[in-house]
Amino acid sequence: MGALALVGCSKGSGGAASSEDMSLGDPKAKVQVTEYASASCAHCARFNNEVFPAFKAKYIDTGKVHYTLKEFLTPPENVAAGFLLARCAGKDKYFTVLDSIYKNQSEMFQTGDFRGVLLRIAQSSGMTEAQFSACIQDDAAQKALAARVEKHIKEDKVDSTPTFDVNGVRLKSGEISMPELDAAYDKAAK
Repeated sequence: MGALALVGCSKGSGGAASSEDMSLGDPKAKVQVTEYASASCAHCARFNNEVFPAFKAKYIDTGKVHYTLKEFLTPPENVAAGFLLARCAGKDKYFTVLDSIYKNQSEMFQTGDFRGVLLRIAQSSGMTEAQFSACIQDDAAQKALAARVEKHIKEDKVDSTPTFDVNGVRLKSGEISMPELDAAYDKAAK
């Protein structure tokens, strides 16, 4: 699968999105952590909001861990638009937009206004409503996301979120704590 150009949604917003997995940190780090996450998963949001900031500061920002997020869809799948939006915002804004989606996830579920909340996030990242609409309605981007998820199901044997792998070995499916991540890092760094 080659690069995926999302015409009309990346103008002035950090460049065209691609179909590759998004990552943070030093790609050469000895410890590689992969998270399979869904933008509609409450457990993923809790990890993002409560654990990830400390994990990022301690391991990713210091070059000890290369973190990769692999997108996965869980019901309601209309929140797939969240991943499309994050990609359209550009690689440099992907994690910031996804963070905003997680922080506003409960509002989306409580109000049912997924589009309105996502539009607000898009606009705060510099996108117009027309760019946002083009982004979330892009058939090629939707098919690429579905193909990534299918690959994670078939090849990576993922069936729930969040799921965490450390150096290619499944650590845990479900919520994870900072002490568990500390222990996994210590073991993998040896």
